[in-house]
Amino acid sequence: MSEEDLNQTENEIEKKTEKKIEKKTESSTDENPYLNNPLHGVGLKTILEELVSHYGFDILYAYLNIKCFKVNPSIAASAKFLKKTDWAREKVEVFYLYQYKNLPGVSSEQFKLPPRERIVPEHHKPGEPAKLSIEDGEKLQQKRANNAASRNSYTGERKGSSKAYNEGRSAGHYKSRDNRFDGADAADDDWDDVNPAPPKDPWGNFKPKK
Repeated sequence: MSEEDLNQTENEIEKKTEKKIEKKTESSTDENPYLNNPLHGVGLKTILEELVSHYGFDILYAYLNIKCFKVNPSIAASAKFLKKTDWAREKVEVFYLYQYKNLPGVSSEQFKLPPRERIVPEHHKPGEPAKLSIEDGEKLQQKRANNAASRNSYTGERKGSSKAYNEGRSAGHYKSRDNRFDGADAADDDWDDVNPAPPKDPWGNFKPKK
């Protein structure tokens, strides 16, 4: 066999191999549409390690208002608490997707799903982690406190905490709402209970002031 024939044969083999890999990848994507979700295959401890390494516990507490990030914080203790507390774990996972991974905003359909069950479009790629500060986090906390004290048009009662809202959401309450955000004053439980436009993921549209 001549050198030219040998090269041609090798090229054909390479092309066939590439086609097989492409087909396998397409098949995997069809079978598991969550592969493009940064949470896919990532454990809670790993998520916490990445977030704490980049932001630190102080900023996590400022933005998420979860006590395990304030009272004697540690990766092990936080992981233990989040594993048994759905509303807090989802809060952290949403923060991971739309702040740390800086993904674009999610659709109204995906908003209704837990973070790990969301299908991230192939053209949505993670960006650089959002730049956050303690000051912006404190403004966020204040806005949340103000919202919690506002009246709930659904029940005529005052709104509760983020925890109460998330637990209510898990139980099927708060079917629709309109999330509007403005810079660092945005909050993941900041909504208007009026005939809302299609809901958007709170952290998906949040961009802190620089």
